[in-house]
Amino acid sequence: MMSLISCHRLLSVLALLSLSLGLTGCGDAKPAASGGAGAKGGRGGGAAPVLAGTVQRKVVPLMIEAIGAVEPIRTTAVRSQVTGTLQRIAIKEGQDVKEGDLLFEIDPRPFVNALKSAEADLQKAKLQLETARSQVERYRGLTADQMVSKEQFEKISDTARSLESEVLADEAKLATAKLNVEYCSIRAPMAGRTGNMTVHEGDLVRTNEAGGLLVTINQLNPIYVTFGIPQQYLGTLSRYRATGALKVKVVPPGPDEKPEEGVLTFMDNTVDSSTGTLKLKASFPNSQQRLWPGQFATVSVTLATPEVLTVPSSSLQTSQSGQHVYVIKADKTAELRPIVVERNFEADAVIAKGLTEGEMIVIDGQLRVVPGRPVEVKDPAGTSGPKAGKSGKSAGEGKGKKKDQENKAP
Repeated sequence: MMSLISCHRLLSVLALLSLSLGLTGCGDAKPAASGGAGAKGGRGGGAAPVLAGTVQRKVVPLMIEAIGAVEPIRTTAVRSQVTGTLQRIAIKEGQDVKEGDLLFEIDPRPFVNALKSAEADLQKAKLQLETARSQVERYRGLTADQMVSKEQFEKISDTARSLESEVLADEAKLATAKLNVEYCSIRAPMAGRTGNMTVHEGDLVRTNEAGGLLVTINQLNPIYVTFGIPQQYLGTLSRYRATGALKVKVVPPGPDEKPEEGVLTFMDNTVDSSTGTLKLKASFPNSQQRLWPGQFATVSVTLATPEVLTVPSSSLQTSQSGQHVYVIKADKTAELRPIVVERNFEADAVIAKGLTEGEMIVIDGQLRVVPGRPVEVKDPAGTSGPKAGKSGKSAGEGKGKKKDQENKAP
């Protein structure tokens, strides 16, 4: 019996000893876990490293963007107005011409001959008219003396009036002959740039022929850019256009991203029911001829340039309750602040509600931030210093390597 009691006591002592050791182990693991969390970005109590920015008041333009097509303000298809042989081509394809410059010459000899014939017919008709008029005057006196009957006088008068009509017809024929001679020299009706030509010297050109196009001239400066905007912008556009001319910027495709500046000059009187868009046109000086007919370009219409509160777009955070930012208070703690964003422009967000000018906000490192906990604002230029120290490289070596990389950048 005594041995059984001793065994039970021994088992009890061992159980109490193992329980005390287990409790001691749990107490040791708890500080280690909290220490590890503190080393991970401040959620266990340390300050979270962040980059900070300020709420600023800037002039941010209110714009509508679209894709437009470049169109010439004026374009003309040059055709021959007389039928004849093309004697001379006075221009080259793609040449800039001025109004009145000679483009083509058609053999004028047949038309000069027709002109001379018309001049001869007119002189003959004028001579006959002069003779008839003199007879009318002579027979008028004889009729008064009753030496000539009234019927003879009326017949002579009718002949004179008929000759007057012939003179008018011959004058018209002469004017047409002169015009045909002028049409033999085809001149530019406007200033612009010539396009492709499908005729050659010696070709027979005809009037009113389907394929009788000689050349097309497009006006390049000034020039139009046509584009469409959704119909929901109609009211806003009309309201701002009533206050003055709206500026339009166009960025043509290519390596040079400098925009061309123009003015909105046309708004269509109807909305396209098939697309739900409103057609607009803006005119540009195009002095450097960067805009070319048929080209597509990015269009921006500036409606207004208000001064508004802005924050960097990188500071915005989105949750189920909406958008918010982290505001750094005076005691260096973070506050989660709900905001209302009106619109975005480039790298900035326009704030309609929730912030005031001059407040400091977190623009990078939001994942480490806990509302109400302290934050540590880092200098963007100095963030690479600790990383270089951890990797065993000196600061001077890091700067030298960075400089070499900048020199190698294109």
